[in-house]
Amino acid sequence: MAKPLNILVLRLSAMGDVAMTVPVLRALAQQYPELKITVVTRAFFVPVFRGIDNLTVYPAEVKAKHKGVLGLYKLAQELNQNNFCFVADLHNVLRTKILKRFLHCKRFVSIDKGRKEKKQLISGKRFEPLKTTHERYADVFAALGFPIDLLEPTFPEKAHINSKTQALIGGQPQKLIGIAPFAAHEGKMYPLHLTKKVIEVLSEDYKIVLFGGGKKEIAVLNAIEATYKNTVNLAGKLSFDEELDVLSNLDVMLSMDSGNAHLAAMLGVKTVTIWGVTHPYAGFAPFNQPQHHALLANREQFPLIPTSVYGNKHPESYKQAAGSIAPETVIAKIREVV
Repeated sequence: MAKPLNILVLRLSAMGDVAMTVPVLRALAQQYPELKITVVTRAFFVPVFRGIDNLTVYPAEVKAKHKGVLGLYKLAQELNQNNFCFVADLHNVLRTKILKRFLHCKRFVSIDKGRKEKKQLISGKRFEPLKTTHERYADVFAALGFPIDLLEPTFPEKAHINSKTQALIGGQPQKLIGIAPFAAHEGKMYPLHLTKKVIEVLSEDYKIVLFGGGKKEIAVLNAIEATYKNTVNLAGKLSFDEELDVLSNLDVMLSMDSGNAHLAAMLGVKTVTIWGVTHPYAGFAPFNQPQHHALLANREQFPLIPTSVYGNKHPESYKQAAGSIAPETVIAKIREVV
């Protein structure tokens, strides 16, 4: 009996980037059922990969027993017991480069992040769509001998929502609109007062479900929940698994250029995104979403967009660039997509 082809996939963080691996790995598992796929990532991200056949997650404790060079050596020793035939490095950072030195495998391929092209995009030397991150992930597997077709993706069925979660959402037969108003950097966020205008109008016809995290964000979302009808905040009330269950049942997700957009898209949910100082041309648009689902800041008013790939660098005057998108535009797009 032939030994299974074991492939090791490295993608330790961040949330959005990990979520973007999911459609690619789902396609890989479906198109190459003979593969046994192991993903090394943070334990928190394990639920992201649920439902993918022939895939297991090996949690990396990079802040504990796998911390530092010695910790990575220990991690490699643990992984080497599986006799991996291939290593796909979808992260390509110092930590994964060190880890690969300790792995007993000769077939390594690392992602090409396209840093040169992205610098040209940010500097204004070129303004055209770059290869998407999903395509860059797929390129790694193609280089290992496993080309993937991403043009006809399949998605999981809507998840069952347990009674605890259902009690929070309510049982009204309304369309569910998810809204995730926060992002890692302020330049990527739609101004909160405009978000509230969007919620005020949409809550007249739809059930609004709010997503976020962290004490400050939860406090803001709780205040919004208390202000507008048909609006419920799930942040801080559910496990990550339960949040994914709700995400899979949304009719539309409205998100910034952030991890929540990628979580919704990986589940096949229609996803509308708001872009401030970043731009979809850098390759981070949610998976399988039409271009018109991306609402962009006014580049005539803010011509330096994109000011950075991740939204962490921008002129002070660009901080609320996303505010150049009128609430009426956002509302109309949500109604159109629903």
